[in-house]
Amino acid sequence: MKISVYLPNWVGDAVMATPALRALRDRFVGAEVVAVLRPPMGDVVAGTGLVDRTITWAPRGSDANARGWRLIRRLRAERFDLAVLFPNSLRSGWLAWCSGAKRRVGFARNGRGILLTDGLTPKPKSTPNPVIDEYLRLVEHLGCTRLTRTMELATLPADEAALDAFWSRVASSPGRRPTNYICLNPGGAFGAAKHWPTTHFAELACRIATDLGKSVLVLCGPAERSEARQIAELANHSKVFSLADVSPSIGLTKAAIRRCDLLVTTDSGPRHFAAPFQVPVVTLFGPTHIAWSETFYDKSLHLQIPVDCGPCQQRSCPLTHHRCMTELAVDYVYASVLMQLEKQERADRAA
Repeated sequence: MKISVYLPNWVGDAVMATPALRALRDRFVGAEVVAVLRPPMGDVVAGTGLVDRTITWAPRGSDANARGWRLIRRLRAERFDLAVLFPNSLRSGWLAWCSGAKRRVGFARNGRGILLTDGLTPKPKSTPNPVIDEYLRLVEHLGCTRLTRTMELATLPADEAALDAFWSRVASSPGRRPTNYICLNPGGAFGAAKHWPTTHFAELACRIATDLGKSVLVLCGPAERSEARQIAELANHSKVFSLADVSPSIGLTKAAIRRCDLLVTTDSGPRHFAAPFQVPVVTLFGPTHIAWSETFYDKSLHLQIPVDCGPCQQRSCPLTHHRCMTELAVDYVYASVLMQLEKQERADRAA
């Protein structure tokens, strides 16, 4: 049996799809699972063994084999028995239909029900519900019974080597290479509304380094390099570092989070790297509703201040004041960092 799985287009959603991928593996033992995905998502699932191969889908990319009729011919040549669609887009439904997969399973949303053989009724958009549970509902329809919310990730040797090289370069002086550190993730591809102020992150980094004596590593993707660099510069502390001056990659970010003591993050994709590696996490929510991306991870702490205009789910603040994030105080976040560290220390002692 050959199964195509169309992975979500967002990093965090791809991580939240891993429990469903595991359930498919357990249900269809011996089947070949081929992921159809946008290029960055391959780095998300790399090393997990949840898929056997990947087919890149880049409708706006330069590779002609990853778009248009060439891609469709590649998919048709695979002769898939089953297509599982995690995205809700009309385009993914059309692509699965064009592939000729005998059975096409997804949510009948955005007018694509006619393209599916098994169009499940989606929950109303007006009611926030966990995406991770919706993905599990898709595979439950296929007879999967081993359903858990346990997310899975892995790092590759090259990712770990890149992180070792970074620490060797920036912390080569005696005593500067950290034995433990806290990661800060200021990014958010969703839009500016998810961002916590750079000055807030810098103050938090300085307090962690000064009061706790822990090193701080500021993460970044290609779009956040300037912000990460600025956070480290404003913190102005020898224990605060950033990845701004190295080639960013999802693999390097995974490796950095896997080794850290704690992650403080906006509601963005790398937030979900913590749970698979059992790393405590403090997530700063602003315009987004927590329920959409709830994963029920027992080492997570969600921070969101109540505002009369939110959560608005907008990419930029329609009222321009951005109170949901600017009024999320550094003192509050720092206290939450202490709480998470103390909780983990108690758990370690009890183990």
